[in-house]
Amino acid sequence: MNLLRNILFSILVLVGFANVAYAGGQVKTDSQELATESDAEAETVDVKGIVFGHIGDSYEWHVTSFGDTHVTIPLPVILYSRNSGWHVFLSSRLEENGGTYDGFSFAPEGSPYEGKLVEYDEEGNAVRPFDISITKNVLGLLINSALLLAIILGVARWYKNRPVDSRAPGGFVGFMEMFIMMVNDDIIKNSIGPKYRKFAPYLLTVFFFIFINNLMGLVPIFPGGANVTGNIAITMVLALCTFFAVNLFGTKTYWKDIFWPDVPWWLKVPVPMMPFIEFLGILTKPFALMIRLFANMLAGHMAMLVLTCLIFISASMGVVLNTSLTVASVLFNIFMNMLELLVAFIQAYVFTMLSAVFIGLAQEEHKKEVQEVKE
Repeated sequence: MNLLRNILFSILVLVGFANVAYAGGQVKTDSQELATESDAEAETVDVKGIVFGHIGDSYEWHVTSFGDTHVTIPLPVILYSRNSGWHVFLSSRLEENGGTYDGFSFAPEGSPYEGKLVEYDEEGNAVRPFDISITKNVLGLLINSALLLAIILGVARWYKNRPVDSRAPGGFVGFMEMFIMMVNDDIIKNSIGPKYRKFAPYLLTVFFFIFINNLMGLVPIFPGGANVTGNIAITMVLALCTFFAVNLFGTKTYWKDIFWPDVPWWLKVPVPMMPFIEFLGILTKPFALMIRLFANMLAGHMAMLVLTCLIFISASMGVVLNTSLTVASVLFNIFMNMLELLVAFIQAYVFTMLSAVFIGLAQEEHKKEVQEVKE
């Protein structure tokens, strides 16, 4: 245990310094762009650009910078225009042509489509094409999903190649077995009840999908660093999956309690106040799941980036203050990385637990049967 603890602490320290170094490369790039010819020495730090540039999506994946050399992975841009049909090209084409290529360009700052590719009609209005490009978040999602598949299929292969009565696995396979059984028994089974097997594959997938994406988002270098679970589109899809799992498999008792709950009649007729409130609950549950995961993961990334930017903001405030803030920033980044590791697990745990609870509430018949048996 002592060796494992020392290794984990060393990794966290390295990740903390790597976050500082990575953000440092971005600060240098952004400040160089902002510096004017007349005031080249007094470079300013665009904290907003750095933070939102990291947590936002993009058509390329910026890895790092060495001086004026930027290591960037161009990604496929796939667009469909009503006027000119399909367009497929690498995002590097946009950079080579000053941000415009094949009739498409980035929407200016302040536009409703800011940061996205648009085309202009004859009247000069920005028109958003049908965009299915492989952006940074999409590529990060694909990489993390492939990693999750490799881990799960590798563990499954171990069991497939051994008889049922063989000795318990050790090492990584044993750790994964303990992890999976913890989620299955402590979260899914306890929350849903006897019918848990029907929903266990989905809930296990949700837990490990969120957990892997949360962890990879903390890695500051490629292929990590993509803010997948801090993207509201991803959390919305996860929340919709839970919404369908709850309502498509809900029992008659579940729907009766929504449209005709056991409350005084005057709360149901002539004004269906309680049925309306219960129906709103169907929509607010997935909305809460979506916002909870999105906001927590987004806030963690923003906090670490802002702490890192303190080093470069204080560069012109003197050696003593800059040194003090640099040490404080590194220490706080190490602490934040430790905290974010815990948050990565907690958010996956909470999302899975709440999903299981909502599904369990929609399976109310078995709960009544259990109470009758106990009596």
